[in-house]
Amino acid sequence: MDEHEEAKKVKVWDPFVRFFHWALVSLVAVAYFTQDHLLDLHVLAGLLILGFIFFRIVWGFIGTPHARFSDFVFRPKVVFGYLKDLVTLKAKRYIGHGPAGGAMVVALLLGLLATTLSGLALLGGQEYQGPLAGLMAGLGGFWSEAVEEVHEFIAGLILFLASVHVMGVLFSSWAHHENLIKAMFTGRKRAGDEKRPPVGMEPEPLRERAEGCEGGVR
Repeated sequence: MDEHEEAKKVKVWDPFVRFFHWALVSLVAVAYFTQDHLLDLHVLAGLLILGFIFFRIVWGFIGTPHARFSDFVFRPKVVFGYLKDLVTLKAKRYIGHGPAGGAMVVALLLGLLATTLSGLALLGGQEYQGPLAGLMAGLGGFWSEAVEEVHEFIAGLILFLASVHVMGVLFSSWAHHENLIKAMFTGRKRAGDEKRPPVGMEPEPLRERAEGCEGGVR
């Protein structure tokens, strides 16, 4: 990308949103790979995730314009319409999160919140530790096992959603001609050409049309 195109970019993602995103990716990876053998590290990762989610929810109401829930939470009808347009390569480009991306952000936040809270309940029921130890320790083995099943199910669901999220980012990057992963590092995105058509649907260049017409006359 040349300097002219770089200069046309605008600031979209603030430092907290970017730090939250990549910190969450790292912490989820740590939590996943330490679940069976390094309980202390697993718990620490879970507590940090819970803290980050709390601040992200607050930031969703008082943060910068594109960090706010009001910017990227859409009605289900809009989300499904956007997905339909995305499949047919007609989806509108959004400078912030699109309807599908916004829905995924909400799903991941709720899923991670449920995972961390069920993890705290599990820690209290099986290890007699944490803020829920007094509540869970007296419920018996059945409830402890039930919570463990829920915790593992939601954790697996988080991995599935994260995979879908990555595929969606790669697809949108291709369809809208921009590197969304890089944008989450730099915070900057291309501005002013939201109507740019997806790959494979660009209009034929005027010069080529003119040459074609001339060839036809001859």
